[in-house]
Parts: sequence; structure tokens; C-alpha cells
Amino acid sequence: MILLLRVDHRLLHGQVAVSWCQGLGADCVFCVGDHVANDPVWKTTLKLGKPAGCKLVIKDMDHAVEAINSGVTDKYRMIVSVQTVAEAKELADRCPVVTSINLGNTKASPTTREVSRQVFLEPEEEAMIRELIDRGVEVEIRPLADDPKVDAASVL
Repeated sequence: MILLLRVDHRLLHGQVAVSWCQGLGADCVFCVGDHVANDPVWKTTLKLGKPAGCKLVIKDMDHAVEAINSGVTDKYRMIVSVQTVAEAKELADRCPVVTSINLGNTKASPTTREVSRQVFLEPEEEAMIRELIDRGVEVEIRPLADDPKVDAASVL
């Protein structure tokens, strides 16, 4: 069961390990992305941040989609963490069980627009989010589990 699909360029850190895992009662953090799955240093770093009593799984996009759609991950109370809006959209496009996306922390750049504290979006990411919302996918902004949800449509 996917409790949360979070876009956070850091993937797994204090906010996810403490606020989200505890707040949602998660027993698995599933980090998804081709880059992270093929970077031994990044994988080692993530293992160091894994909360006690919580499983950490790191997979590339294709293997993650296969695992989610096969039902093999259903036994876990999972937080799925991706680095980019594009990765979150790909999961939503390819996995029917994904019905909600949390925007937690994205990187600023000269071409991004700050839509919320810690959330910076490229124009093409805003278009992706609008498309997801139009399809009925909930897209919300919320840094911590106990913060109020902000509907992403309200800031686009």
C-alpha cells in the first residue's frame, strides 16, 4: 500500500525519516529513480538515513513500476520517494494505484518559479502537474506530515 508518493530531491532525510514515517506509520521507504538506483555512493548515503524498523528499497523506474503493479509491494505501508516531478508523473502514468502526489522539496534554478516554501517548479513541471490534476490525481504541497495540505492547483 502506497501511503505517500513524495517528490523530494533529497529522497530520504530527516523530514521523511521522522515526520512522514512516524506520522503515517510507514514500514518501508521505496526510493525510485534510474539515477539513484545506479549510483553506489547515493545508495550508501540513503542506507545511513534509513529509520530504524523501516525497510529501505531502491529501484530504477522500470523495476519499481513492475513491483508496484505486480502487487508484491502491497504488504508494506510504503512511502515512495522520487527526486523529480517527471518521475512522479511517470509513476502516476504507469501505476494505476498512484492517485496522489506530495510535493515536498524541489531544487531552485534560474528557470524555476517558487510556488511554495521549498517547492520550485520549471514551466514544464507546472504543465505536468496541471495534466495530472486534470486527470484526477491529487497533487498537494506539504513539507511535514502534520502540516496542512495545500492544493497545488491553488498556486499554479
